Amino acid sequence: MAAPMSVDQQIKLLEEARRVVLNDPNYYQQIIQGILPLIDPRGKGEPQRDTASKVELQRWGAEFLAETFASPAIPPQQKETLCLTVLEALRSMLDDPNQDNAVVKSVVQTAASIYPLVFRWIINNSYDNQSWERIQAIKTRILQIWDTAAPGTVGPEANAMRGDPMEVSLGMVPPNHSSLIPRNLEAEASGLLDRMLGIFQESISDAVLVDATLNSLAILIRARPQVGNRIINVILNFNPLKQANSPMTPKSRVQIKSMEKTTRLLLVNINKRDPQNPLAGRIQQYVERMMRSRNEIFDEATRKRGPPEPTDGLDAAKRQKLAQMPVPVPRFNVPPLTPGPHTIAELFTISAEKGLESFDVSILPEHIVVQIGITILQKLNADILNQAIEGVRKRYTSMQALQPQQLNPSTFPLGVEEDDDDYDPDFDNAEDTEQILNKLDSAPPPVIEEEMAVKAPDIAPVNYTLPPPPVMTLEEVEQVGQGTVGRVFGVMNTLEEPGKKTKAGLNRLAASSCDRDDWITIITRLATRSVAGLEETDTVKTEPDAVTPFSLSNTIRNSLYLYILEDFRKRIDIAVAWLCEEWYNDKVQMKAGEESVLHYEKWVVKLLDGIIPYLDTRDKVLTRFLSEIPGLSLEVLNKVKELCKDPAMVNLALTSLLYLVLMRPPVREIALDAVEDIWNTYEDAKPIAAKYLTKWRPGFADRLKDKEEEKPATPQGITT
Repeated sequence: MAAPMSVDQQIKLLEEARRVVLNDPNYYQQIIQGILPLIDPRGKGEPQRDTASKVELQRWGAEFLAETFASPAIPPQQKETLCLTVLEALRSMLDDPNQDNAVVKSVVQTAASIYPLVFRWIINNSYDNQSWERIQAIKTRILQIWDTAAPGTVGPEANAMRGDPMEVSLGMVPPNHSSLIPRNLEAEASGLLDRMLGIFQESISDAVLVDATLNSLAILIRARPQVGNRIINVILNFNPLKQANSPMTPKSRVQIKSMEKTTRLLLVNINKRDPQNPLAGRIQQYVERMMRSRNEIFDEATRKRGPPEPTDGLDAAKRQKLAQMPVPVPRFNVPPLTPGPHTIAELFTISAEKGLESFDVSILPEHIVVQIGITILQKLNADILNQAIEGVRKRYTSMQALQPQQLNPSTFPLGVEEDDDDYDPDFDNAEDTEQILNKLDSAPPPVIEEEMAVKAPDIAPVNYTLPPPPVMTLEEVEQVGQGTVGRVFGVMNTLEEPGKKTKAGLNRLAASSCDRDDWITIITRLATRSVAGLEETDTVKTEPDAVTPFSLSNTIRNSLYLYILEDFRKRIDIAVAWLCEEWYNDKVQMKAGEESVLHYEKWVVKLLDGIIPYLDTRDKVLTRFLSEIPGLSLEVLNKVKELCKDPAMVNLALTSLLYLVLMRPPVREIALDAVEDIWNTYEDAKPIAAKYLTKWRPGFADRLKDKEEEKPATPQGITT
C-alpha cells in the first residue's frame, strides 16, 4: 500500500491543477469536485490529518474558491452551476469555531461572489429551498462574525457598476415567489444599512472600521440612488475630529487624520459626480468646515513654536560666525581618454558609473529631459561645472594631438581622386536668366544626376528607376492601415480645443480653423464618404457575423466609437456629428438607387449599448443624444425602454421619451407607443407613464378607466 502524500506534495499537485484551469476554464467543475473533500472540516472520505496540514489545505482551497467565483473568464451560467456544489463546504468552514482567520476571509469573499448567483438561481427555481436555506445560514454566520471578529482584514474591491451581469435587484423577483419574499428582503437590507450607519452614531475610535464602512457606503451611494440621500445625511452629522478634544497619542493622531481624509474625499467625490444634487451646498459647507477644524487642531503646535528656522541657508542673526567661514569647493576629476578612436558620447562622458553609460536618454520624453536639465543647472556649483568643461577641453586637445586630420575612407566621394591638383576653374561669361531656365528644364531628375556623379567618367549615363515595392500580404495591409488610423487620432491630442468663434455654418470648410472640431470633421468624412458605394453588400447581408476583409472606413469607425466611449459625456457632440454624417451618407446612397451598406442604424445602437451601462440617474446626456441624432427607430427606442428594468432609471428613460414627444413631432407617436409599452410592462413605471399618456393621448384615460372597471367583474378563482 502506497504511503500517503505529504501536504507539500498535495499543494504542489493542486498548483498544477490551478495552472490547468487557468488555461482551460472547462476543467473547473472537475477540480472543484476534487478539492471539496480536502477542505471540508468534517473530513468525509479523507484520512485523518494533523491540524497544521488541515489548515494548509483549507487555506489553499478557500483561496482557490474565492479566485474561481471572482474570475471573469468563467461564464455566469457555469458559475451558477458550480456555486450550488460548494454551499455546504462553505457553511461547514464558517461553522467551525476554531477556524483559521485566512480561511474565514477567503470564505467570506467567496460567499459575497456567489450570493447573486444563488439569488438568480432561486428566482428561476423556487423549488430549491435547500440551497436558499444554506445561503441564508452562511449569511447569518457572516453577520455573527461581523459582531465578534476583530477588524483588520481588507476585502477585494467590488465592482458595482451598473450593467454588470452579476447585478441583482428586488425588481427581478417575480410575485408570489415561494422562497424570496421582497418585503422581507427589503426589511433585512434596511436593517443592515441601519447597522452600518450606526457606526457613525456611536463613539467608535477604530479608524479601520470607519474607513472600511465609508468605502462601502460610497458604492451604495452610486449603485442605489434611492438610499443615497439618507446615507449622506448621516455622514454629514458625523464628526471624525470629535476625539481630537482629548489628549492625542501618535496613534490616535494618525487615526483621526485617516477618518477625516476618507470622509472628506467621499463627500468631494459625490459633489464631483453630481454637482446638481440637492445636498451639494451642505456638503461643500461641511468640507470647508472640516478643513478649517483640521488646520486649527493639527497646526496649533506649529503656531505656538513660531516659524521654523531656515534649513537651506544660514540665519544671518544667529549664525554670523559660521557664515564667515569659506565653503571649500570639492575637486572634480575628469579621467583622460585611453589611446584610440572614441565616439562623441565617450568624449563628453565624465561619469565612471557603467549603469549611467548604458542608459538610453532618448527613451525619455523631451519635456522631462528639459525639466531635469534645468533642475541640475540650478543646483550645480559653478566651480564644478568649470572643472568639468576644462576636463572635456583637455580630452579634445589630446585627441587632436594624437590623431592627425585625415579623411575617412568610408566617406570618400566616389570617382574623385585624393590629389586633385589639376583643377582649373572655368571663367566663362555669366549666363543670362533665359539660358539658366532652359538648362534647368532639360536637366535630368536629381536621382539620375546622383547616379551620373558616381559613375566613372568613361561610362555613359543611364536612366535609373527604383525597383517596385514588395507585395504586401493582407495582414501587413491591415496592420499598416490600423497604424495610420492610430496616428490620425493621435493628432487630436496635440490640437487645441475649439474656442469661442463664429462658425461658417454647414458650408464651412472642414479644416478652416485647425482645431479639434475641424479634425473630427475630416475624420468623420473619411469614414463615411471615402468608399461610399464601393463596399461589398452580399457578404454583409447574408453573413453579418462573418469576418470581412480590412476596411479603412470601418477601422476609422471603430476608432471613433472607442474615442467617444472614453469620455462620452464630454464627447457626445462628436458622436452626434459623426452620426449625422452617417445618416446623410446613407440617404445619399439610397437616393442614388445604388445597393450599398447602410451604417447609421448599426452605429447608433452600438453607441447606445456602450453608453447606457454607465448612465447615472441624473444624466442628461441620453436626452441630448436622442434629441440631436437625425433619425430614431423602434430599435433605438427599445434600448431606452430596457432602462426601466432598473427602478432607479425609470425617471431618466421616461423623461428622455417625454422630451422627444415635446420637441420632435415626427417621432411623437412612436415615442408615445414606447411610453405605453413601458406602462404595460414595468410596474415601477406605471405612475409616471400614466401621467404622460393621460396628457398626450386623450383616449388613454378612458381606456384606463374602462380597464379598472372591468377588473372586479372577473370571479375569483377563474383565470381569464
